[in-house]
Amino acid sequence: MSHTPHELAEEFPDKVELMSQLKQTDAHFARLSDEYHEVNRMVHRAETNVEPMEDLAEGELRKKRAVLKDQIWGILSQA
Repeated sequence: MSHTPHELAEEFPDKVELMSQLKQTDAHFARLSDEYHEVNRMVHRAETNVEPMEDLAEGELRKKRAVLKDQIWGILSQA
C-alpha cells in the first residue's frame, strides 16, 4: 500500500510522544485517534481510486476528518 498522507504523526510531528501516551491513558483520545485513522484511510483509498466513491461522499469524509483532527488538536493543545 502506498504512503497515506495526513497521518497524525505528520500533522503533529512535535506531539508524537504525547499522542502515544494519550492513546494508552485516555480512552476518548484513543477512540478519536482510531476513528481519524479509519476515516483518513477511507479518504486516501477514494483519492487513489482504490475504492472510488461519489464526490459528495468523499467530501463528507474529508469534513469528518477535519472535525476529528480539530478535536484531537484540542486535546493535544491542552495536555
